Amino acid sequence: MFDQIILPNGLRVVGEKLTHVRSCTVGVWVKVGSRNEELSENGLSHFIEHMVFKGTKTRTARDIAEEMDMVGGQLNAFTGKECTCYYAKVIDEDLRLAVDILADLALRPTFDEKELNKERGVILEEIAMVEDTPEDLVHEMLASAQFEGSLSRPILGPGSSIRAYTRDDILAYWRKHYVAQNMVLSIAGNYDWNAFVELAQQYFDVFPNEQGQESSEQEQRYIHQRVFKKKDTEQLHICLGFPGIGADTDDTYPLAVFNNAIGGGMSSRLFQRIREELGMAYSVYTYSSSYRNAGVFNVYAGTTPDHGEVVLREIQEQLRLFLKNPISEKEFASAKAQLRGGFVLGLESSSGRMQSVGRGMLLHGRMRTPEEVLAKIDAVTPERVMDVARRILSAEPSAAFVGSNAEACVKLVESAPAAGI
Repeated sequence: MFDQIILPNGLRVVGEKLTHVRSCTVGVWVKVGSRNEELSENGLSHFIEHMVFKGTKTRTARDIAEEMDMVGGQLNAFTGKECTCYYAKVIDEDLRLAVDILADLALRPTFDEKELNKERGVILEEIAMVEDTPEDLVHEMLASAQFEGSLSRPILGPGSSIRAYTRDDILAYWRKHYVAQNMVLSIAGNYDWNAFVELAQQYFDVFPNEQGQESSEQEQRYIHQRVFKKKDTEQLHICLGFPGIGADTDDTYPLAVFNNAIGGGMSSRLFQRIREELGMAYSVYTYSSSYRNAGVFNVYAGTTPDHGEVVLREIQEQLRLFLKNPISEKEFASAKAQLRGGFVLGLESSSGRMQSVGRGMLLHGRMRTPEEVLAKIDAVTPERVMDVARRILSAEPSAAFVGSNAEACVKLVESAPAAGI
């Protein structure tokens, strides 16, 4: 069962009790990510995530690190397309400190000018690292080839913008989005609910940005571009992308089964054919990403430039064969068991449960019990899997390639049959 309450200031507080652990994981969720950014704001959500750790009105960056280390806790954050999360994992007796520090980070950062310029350099190095990591770069390029809108843009932002942002830019963006109605405080683990609510009321009592607003989502339009970048690398990196399933539909469950069967594991068709039978790729996999009212289904393979066109043809052929030779009883049972097992194993982590309840409330206004999710998985049938597969693979694919021989692969995709790739 879940605990939940809305504080008088509008902050939603949610929790899931786990009696078998001694830990607590607490997260502050903010409904702001790269999807919520205007073009002129790209990268600001992630920039702020970095900057709040550089000092608050009551703590220096060193204080933040030392206080958490003194109790053996873990403190971290991440920025995604649709949200930002700051979280801490501690043993249950140190819960007060975790809430105190998280409130400090979210509500009282100083955005010191000197620290801002130092952190600007760190983020530019992070951007350069992506550019120098072709497997990461090809996924960024694929996003730009799949969408027209903010989902096409990198979470880190372009280097030119990061160099130009001022303290006023960062402060204005933080004031606009870091408001009570835009946040969720979530907890999972061993806690006393009434005591936790008291902590929430104490440390999240005053929000400095009362004039802010709930973050809006920009409309996204699917496009089907093919992009490439020539790089003198040992591998050619291949990505194909299709319109997927939005997060607000139960079709995400048959999609997950389809993903496992075609490329989500070692027994999948793509892995068995391209790696095991042909020996032409060390890494080949599929994955789906679901957002509010949008989603993608993508295929990745890393191979030698000499094998690039062969591997690409094999990917295309295996996708066609999946529609021609529907998922077998054995494949369906295995793919469904992978989905079920992965979910159940994730229940054992207070961090995983905190993310589930926090993200669910922030983005969808609801939380699903483990029993509800398992029932959704159990309700998946082979017919539903094939229906989702047909819808996805009937679309014209987007594509991105990084490495030598990339241009030849673009031409190969463009010459493929329109139906089902």
